[in-house]
Amino acid sequence: MIAKELLYLSHANDYAQSVGAETYHPMVSVVHFDELGPIAHTLNKMGDVYAFFVQDNFPEGGRYGMGGYETSKGSLAAVSPGQIVGKEDDGTREVYHGWTLHFEAEFMRGTVFEQRLHDYHYFSYNVAEALHTTEGEKQLLWQLMGMIRRFIQHRPPSPQTDRILQDYILLVCDYALLFYQRQFQDAAKAQGDLLSRFQRVLTDYYERGLQRQHGLPNVKYCASELCLSPSYFGDVVRSVYGESPTQVIQCFIIDRAKSLLVSGLNATQTSDALGFEYPQHFTRFFKKHAGLQPSKYIASLKKS
Repeated sequence: MIAKELLYLSHANDYAQSVGAETYHPMVSVVHFDELGPIAHTLNKMGDVYAFFVQDNFPEGGRYGMGGYETSKGSLAAVSPGQIVGKEDDGTREVYHGWTLHFEAEFMRGTVFEQRLHDYHYFSYNVAEALHTTEGEKQLLWQLMGMIRRFIQHRPPSPQTDRILQDYILLVCDYALLFYQRQFQDAAKAQGDLLSRFQRVLTDYYERGLQRQHGLPNVKYCASELCLSPSYFGDVVRSVYGESPTQVIQCFIIDRAKSLLVSGLNATQTSDALGFEYPQHFTRFFKKHAGLQPSKYIASLKKS
């Protein structure tokens, strides 16, 4: 492979073939890195392929899209079609410890994987937000990888065996989801001030007048300011506080709107101050979340 050249993974077995590992199934590949010895780095562009990397070590300076790795001993990284992951070939070789599972999206077509995909947010996390597994979690995932490989080694593809193989893959996906829930709780303990920092980001947004240029604050902006991907940020907030980041933002805007209305601004002025494109959008938003129109809210204050 030429340095800085992307390795396009159009099929599940492309990565295995690039590192000299054996292949057993046309649409599913399992590689045990410990059996390979030193291998060259590859910067991989995913085709219509999903992948799990469950490893003790990742390449130093590796990339995930435009970001970098921050994985520790015992990590899981999930990769989805269209993403770039890995490290450019710099001529060095490295010994990795762990497993990787690649499977084609087409192989899971029509299964509950498609129905559950909206729950598997980790496929859109940054690798900097990889799952840092406990020793028990890592061993369980490694055992699953070994079971999948033994299964495809000894049973040729058929409708019956493929259904079992699909169930194995779903089990890996569901365990990853379960283990991420544990990590969210750990993150809550380590980042007990997450909500206060989230609120500070929203306050700063208005103090800097960013609504004049960009309109209402959104989840993507807040996650970026907190150095998190939107998906990971959303999952942590939901896990810890029971509300989505969008709901937190909406509550913040409503509270700010009420303060502005109480201060003497009318609905049009408040709409403009908050960053709504049109006053009627603000009126509908306020009624939906506050239960009454801005004018009626102002009137209710005068009666009290």
